[in-house]
Amino acid sequence: MTSVARLACRSRLVLPVSQRCGIHTTAVARSEATSTVGAVQVQKKPVGGFRGGIVGFLFGFSLASSFAAYHLLDEYQKASAALQASVEELKLSTEKVTAHVRRIESVEKDLKALADASATKEDISRVRTEVKKLYDGLHVEFLDLRAHVWGIQQDLQKLSQKESTAVRI
Repeated sequence: MTSVARLACRSRLVLPVSQRCGIHTTAVARSEATSTVGAVQVQKKPVGGFRGGIVGFLFGFSLASSFAAYHLLDEYQKASAALQASVEELKLSTEKVTAHVRRIESVEKDLKALADASATKEDISRVRTEVKKLYDGLHVEFLDLRAHVWGIQQDLQKLSQKESTAVRI
């Protein structure tokens, strides 16, 4: 160990004095030396360790609380903004749906008006039969008129051949 102490003295390492310069004492000699040298009492300053711990805890707690409150408020504002945006988007989509519903209702109303104004198959078949009856009636009248005109032509022909003055009407 003395070689270590000499080496330490040469290399200027910071070691206790007893190891640096090769001074050795025993535990008994050390205890006597400390008891015989005037015992100087070190005056302890009241550090207030308990008080300092409480103050430190309260400071840390308040700092952590304010940090948490700040982040909580920030998250609340972000969530509130997202909710507001969602509400606005929902409002726009409901307005679009309402406009579509109004257009559908107007189309349904127009369709109902067209359905009421249009004829059904039964109406068309009934009108067709009436037209056929009218056509047949007109055809019969036409044939009667034709027969009448033919009769008049025959009478005129007979008159022109006989030269008689009797006219049939």
